[in-house]
Amino acid sequence: MRGLEDAIGMTETDFPYNSIMAVDVGSTTTKVVLIERTNEHYRVTGRAEAKTTVEAPQEDVMIGLRAALVRLEEEMSRRFLKDDQLITPRSDDGSGADLFVATSSAGGGLQMMCVGLMRAITAESAERAALGAGAIVMGVVATDDGRSVVERVRLLRNQRPDIVLLAGGTNQGNVSHVAALAEYVASANPRSRLGDDRNLPVIFAGNQNARDVVAHIMKDSFDVHTVDNIRPTLEEEILEPVRGKIHDLFLDHVMEQAPGYKTILEWANKHVQPTPSAVGKMMRTMAARYDVNVLGVDIGGATTDTFSVMGGTFNRSVSANIGMSYSVANVFTQAGEEQIMRWLPISVSDRDLRNWLYNKTIRPSALPVTLRDLMLEQAVGREALRLALAEHRELAVGLKGIKQTRTYDHALEQTSTGQTLVNMNEVDVIVGSGGLLSHAPRRAQAAMMMLDATQPEGVVRLYVDRAFMMPHLGAVADLLPDVAEQVLVSDCLVPLATVIAPLGEGRRGTVMAEMHLTSESGEETSELIRVGSFKVLPLAADESVHLDIVPRSSFDVGDGPGVRVRADVRGGEVGLIIDGRGRPIRFPRRDDRRMEAVRSWVETLDAYPSDYLERSDISEEVVR
Repeated sequence: MRGLEDAIGMTETDFPYNSIMAVDVGSTTTKVVLIERTNEHYRVTGRAEAKTTVEAPQEDVMIGLRAALVRLEEEMSRRFLKDDQLITPRSDDGSGADLFVATSSAGGGLQMMCVGLMRAITAESAERAALGAGAIVMGVVATDDGRSVVERVRLLRNQRPDIVLLAGGTNQGNVSHVAALAEYVASANPRSRLGDDRNLPVIFAGNQNARDVVAHIMKDSFDVHTVDNIRPTLEEEILEPVRGKIHDLFLDHVMEQAPGYKTILEWANKHVQPTPSAVGKMMRTMAARYDVNVLGVDIGGATTDTFSVMGGTFNRSVSANIGMSYSVANVFTQAGEEQIMRWLPISVSDRDLRNWLYNKTIRPSALPVTLRDLMLEQAVGREALRLALAEHRELAVGLKGIKQTRTYDHALEQTSTGQTLVNMNEVDVIVGSGGLLSHAPRRAQAAMMMLDATQPEGVVRLYVDRAFMMPHLGAVADLLPDVAEQVLVSDCLVPLATVIAPLGEGRRGTVMAEMHLTSESGEETSELIRVGSFKVLPLAADESVHLDIVPRSSFDVGDGPGVRVRADVRGGEVGLIIDGRGRPIRFPRRDDRRMEAVRSWVETLDAYPSDYLERSDISEEVVR
């Protein structure tokens, strides 16, 4: 499997834009990126950021956006604004930009309620559609969700969503049950989060025979939009029509009402989308362009988004209250002290861990200054990523309730519908993003956290988003997909490593596989991969080797137990990682031996300064 960086040499089409300004208005930070054509290639030539100003006292996102543009002007000694307006198209003297695109998750992003007939069928499909469109799902209501009618109505009434998605019934199915769902929503009469005078948008993506009935029930209090049925039959799931309608309503309802967004819509000529939707678009682009299965994790302060594209099927999940600032206490509660402490290569008392947690809770935006605090934060980060991936695997499943046709050979298999689609031995590429990973002091630390949290199997590539530019590129991809792909490879994704991780059981020291490596110059070397081993071979991002891996009969390197695997791979800033620690990773039971094992792993990766263990002042040593 060759690296994505092979795409740098692709032929560039002639585009009408020489300069593209992309902006992401985040919940706390507004980030602008300037992409320009240089020597027939598009590259990022400038970036700047400023605090987002969606909340009081400013309550105008344009204040933060203009501040970021002013900083970009100072850094590049070029003008982008004239009389507080964006200069477009670009002037002959280089001022301004030819194209402006934007994404946004400010003010809580796009928030939706999902209502479906059956929780495991239409309601789950509605939730997948909303998440894939970049929404935060505030709640899911279904006729079989275990709540009473009063509880369902109360839940709907107490929420203040931007959009309600109503799904239910296959085409030609029962209409009365779908009508009952519409009655729940009409009785609850939820109001818009933005508090505007317009009716709350409702998207109906259910039984086509129930459209008139639903419209009649909801016509007085809601703005009803109908799209193709999300589950026309039990065996089909059609998500794109409803996702397209969600995007349209995001622009026409949410963005139009938010403070200052009308100007952004005008600058961008409505080329605006929710931040998670743009990130998901780049994940799908990457998977399709390079024919790989992709897993992406974006860890934030309050939530963690997880994306997957497996066999062409895209899924996204939002792990609410799993993050590294505002939600760090919840990570601690869900994971537990023991799970966090197991990743530490040094001795830390329960009291020190809790004190760190209390300080982080009081000052959620504080960054680690000492090596000890950095290790604690990265230990908690592993668990946050692990929890988010576990939630994602529960959501990213095959369709439930469908008929299964088995051959005679498979008749006795006890598999059911609704199995997870995210099998780690089928993942080819893992992409990490978010401050914890993108801004780690050493790239090896980002690789370490991603490797430990996701525990990939077989042959997998690790990348990290250099500066959280995937939202910007997702917005660019709508108009200029080739430009977005090129910048993704050249300026966004940092290749960290290729990981070789055999799967199987055996006593420590048992040979798992024999690996033969052939370099580009024809030099041949061999390595034995043993149970419990952990090793890094030097291999740069621009270097390639041919691997011939021969696993023992009971071990699997991706194609089945004992099946030989051949692949061409590239390295990265860390190199070629050989991980024989097993899945899940096994830790010695005794604390001293556990710390010794973890210490050897981080030293192998050169994740921290080599002499950190000899220091008595690790709690005072400045991070570097």
